[in-house]
Amino acid sequence: MTDQAGREVSADACLRAAQGRVEAGEAALLLAHVLDRSRSWLYAHGDAPVPARDLGRFEQLVARRAAGEPVAYLLGTRGFWRFDLAVTPDTLIPRPETELLVELALARIPEQAAARVADLGTGSGAIALAVAGERPQAQVVAVDLSLEALDVARGNAATLGISNVEFRSGDWLAPLSGERFDLIASNPPYIAEGDVHLAQGDLRFEPRGALASGVDGLDAIRTIAAAAPAHLHHGGWLLVEHGWEQGAAVRALFTGAGFVDVATEPDLEHRDRVTLGRHRLSR
Repeated sequence: MTDQAGREVSADACLRAAQGRVEAGEAALLLAHVLDRSRSWLYAHGDAPVPARDLGRFEQLVARRAAGEPVAYLLGTRGFWRFDLAVTPDTLIPRPETELLVELALARIPEQAAARVADLGTGSGAIALAVAGERPQAQVVAVDLSLEALDVARGNAATLGISNVEFRSGDWLAPLSGERFDLIASNPPYIAEGDVHLAQGDLRFEPRGALASGVDGLDAIRTIAAAAPAHLHHGGWLLVEHGWEQGAAVRALFTGAGFVDVATEPDLEHRDRVTLGRHRLSR
């Protein structure tokens, strides 16, 4: 890819050299990142010379992407909701379908209410920060077992200037002992341990503990559904993201834990994605 004489080559030439190794759009993202430019600038200035010092960086990123590393990890960021989040291999890469969980949570948190919200398995902080940013009167507690993930989430909160989030280390609801919330949300691991997809694509590089949970993928959701009632005010909501084939099983877990108004909401592809239920109202 590099000019053997050490001369500068154009941006278009760099992108042509990456053809067949990575997708064109991904190559453009990587080159724009190396040059600290936008993709629109790159397309408008295809004849711009790329400094020799940047050619090596671009080649390294292309090689890593060709080996399967997720673009989000190579760039160090991923867009979610209305902001960009720092991500690392210690965190799950936020995905668009998780925005449905945020939308459903916000619909159950009045704008000016001083609600208490918990996000379990926060990772990069995506859900907690989206909710906290849209509901500044709410107090959000974000929990994760991974100290490394919590460091990333704290950094995202500082970068975004979102201060109404508290980060705690621990396993699911354990750090919430003695506390009750108006809403608990979670995008827990829900892939079965033996699922072949874990050895494919981006999933190969993401933290296994944030992806897989038991033989049927439901171990984490079982734990959350069983423990959540003790941490919800009467009438409080539990919302959990899950796999598209797990809707019926998750609804059964919610009902068995005593939740009412249990329902599953589909994503944009009309697949079961988020199940929610309300802690039984006191009589």
